[in-house]
Amino acid sequence: MDNFFNSKNIIDIVLKWKIQLVVVVVVAVLLSVLFSSPIFIKPLYKSNCLLYPSNISPYSDESETEQSVEIFQSRDIRDSLVKKFNLAKHWRIDSAYVHFESTLVWEYSQRVRINKTPFEAVEIEILDEDPIMARDLINAMLDAYNKKIKAMHKEKFGEVVSNYNYIMGVKKVYIDSLKARAEELGVKYGILEYQAQTREVMRAYLGTGGGSVRSAEAKAMKKNLEENGGEIMLLSEMMRAESGTFSAMKLDADRALLDYNRNYSYVNVLSKPFVADKKAYPIRWLIVVFSTLAALFMAILIIGLIESGKFRGLSTRGNEG
Repeated sequence: MDNFFNSKNIIDIVLKWKIQLVVVVVVAVLLSVLFSSPIFIKPLYKSNCLLYPSNISPYSDESETEQSVEIFQSRDIRDSLVKKFNLAKHWRIDSAYVHFESTLVWEYSQRVRINKTPFEAVEIEILDEDPIMARDLINAMLDAYNKKIKAMHKEKFGEVVSNYNYIMGVKKVYIDSLKARAEELGVKYGILEYQAQTREVMRAYLGTGGGSVRSAEAKAMKKNLEENGGEIMLLSEMMRAESGTFSAMKLDADRALLDYNRNYSYVNVLSKPFVADKKAYPIRWLIVVFSTLAALFMAILIIGLIESGKFRGLSTRGNEG
């Protein structure tokens, strides 16, 4: 057998068996052309799309592109496409088949490919027997992606808006209670503005005679200010601080509400999907070339075994038995 792999021997064998080898090549070409035709293999057309994600924030340590790939590959988007285009029927998968679900998922994985490019873009490729369907599937996927991101943002910012509204409601009740207490002190003791009233009372108190009516009123006000002025000042400072906090929180709540109600697109499409005018699969010339080479190799190998006497030896032993 070692002699068989000698180049001179191979050439001699090819020349000796050239007619048979030509027949093998012709038959291999004809069969590979036949079995790679649309009769046996349905041609598939490819549509693709190249995009960059936008208006999203990554989770954990992943990039925006990696997050987008995960979302595009999510079950929600897959199921929405399967339902919208009735892909099970389109791909001729029997719903009564015991492994219907796994077969559908496998077929989807073979026809839909989503990858990250070296330049952090997302590339979507879809293969289908109908080139228009391949294009429409990508457009529907982009639409489903935008809706899913929007739903995720609404859920997230809805929680933020709800929390802000709750905290602001508590703050407002607290501020109202401070105002109510300040108004109560104002009505009961006539204290409206502590610092201004203190200056006026001291001016009236020091500038009039001890027995006058004004002096008596000044003394009464002075007493009220001494007994309740500290609480009034504290209430004023607390209301000022709480009002500042409330205003800052209101700005953040407005931003969260703006994010909740925003209607953005979450993809920047660089290359739009298209209707292919040429099939992408199968590549018939590759099938023909590899099938023919494989058949030629096997023919030469068998001829080599015949030439080396392997088959004759086996035949002789068989006859002796």
